[in-house]
Amino acid sequence: MKLYRPVTVLVGLLFVMLGGLTRLAEPEQVYDDSNRVVVKGTIGEELDFSGTTVTVHRMKFARAYLTGDRDEKAVTTNGIYVALEYSTVRGTQDPPNPSAELITDDNTIYAPIGETWGGRIDLAEPGFAIDGAVVFEVNPDDVKGLTLRVRSTPFFTVLTQDVSVDLGVPDDKVARQLMDQATPEYLIPRGVKRVAS
Repeated sequence: MKLYRPVTVLVGLLFVMLGGLTRLAEPEQVYDDSNRVVVKGTIGEELDFSGTTVTVHRMKFARAYLTGDRDEKAVTTNGIYVALEYSTVRGTQDPPNPSAELITDDNTIYAPIGETWGGRIDLAEPGFAIDGAVVFEVNPDDVKGLTLRVRSTPFFTVLTQDVSVDLGVPDDKVARQLMDQATPEYLIPRGVKRVAS
């Protein structure tokens, strides 16, 4: 068995550190993914997600939510719940593992609560559509610029496509008005599968 000389190990470590410093010198490229295309839109627009369409129909703010189970008590929060009602129409391609996240202007990322598909946007079989909802628990002081991001996490692919939906909260004043009009309880609808029209 051959042992490496200390000088060889030090030279290897030097190259690794230089590679890291080079990436830090241009930080905007660290997060830039040239293999990921983002389709942008707003509420009500049908957006292409790798052959499937995703449409956010409405956004609702609520102080609590219910799942519709018997003898259930509403789940409250010190923050605010943001419910997004959407529909997906599945194409023939297989969009890999669509996950949802809510992003603010301050780059805060919120994950959906577990009662709404555990962070995923629901898809039916090709030729079918699903109407569903995804709910996020959000800090009321960090609502400006809310954007829904539907991301694909492929295993093997050259090009991936994401969807970004601007939810129309341009400033803190609009955010405060939406929260003041929040419903006391939001009943999370069950996903409804239908034939795509």
